[in-house]
Amino acid sequence: MVLDTLAPAERVAFVLHDMFAVPFDEIAPIVGRSRAAAKMLASRARRRVQGAATVPDADLVRQRAVVDAFLAASRGGDFAALLALLDPEVVLRADPTAVRAGASAAVRGAAAVAEQFSGRAGFARLALVNGGVRAVWAPGGRPRMVFGFTITRGRIVEIDMVADPERLRQLDVTILDH
Repeated sequence: MVLDTLAPAERVAFVLHDMFAVPFDEIAPIVGRSRAAAKMLASRARRRVQGAATVPDADLVRQRAVVDAFLAASRGGDFAALLALLDPEVVLRADPTAVRAGASAAVRGAAAVAEQFSGRAGFARLALVNGGVRAVWAPGGRPRMVFGFTITRGRIVEIDMVADPERLRQLDVTILDH
């Protein structure tokens, strides 16, 4: 169940902490996240294993509609529309490279996440990344940051910002034109 349900970083955080009592300070560098983010990974994994989490929407048409609406609301500074698209408990996480570029490592809650994006996605573009609908910032056509969205029941429950050049090189990115 752990292998089928959890993402790799969630598996590592969950198994190391819950099964082997490894402290989050030691888990954080292994998963390439902050201590707080590693703790969130384990917590989310625990909820999923216990059946508390719901299955993300796999329908690409639905994903595209939600991400497209999110980008439009963000570009337009439509705070109310952003709130409507975000789950009340949404979590925004940024990798260490994005944090060094000025992003917050972790932001929780619809209002706080909407504040981070309101009026700011002017140059983000819709893309397929490893088969899922995402947004990318790609000046000159070269991805510099990928925004991964986990969507459940038509609402965004997680946003992951990836800016690490090595991780970006490993992604299959196709920018979509409208």
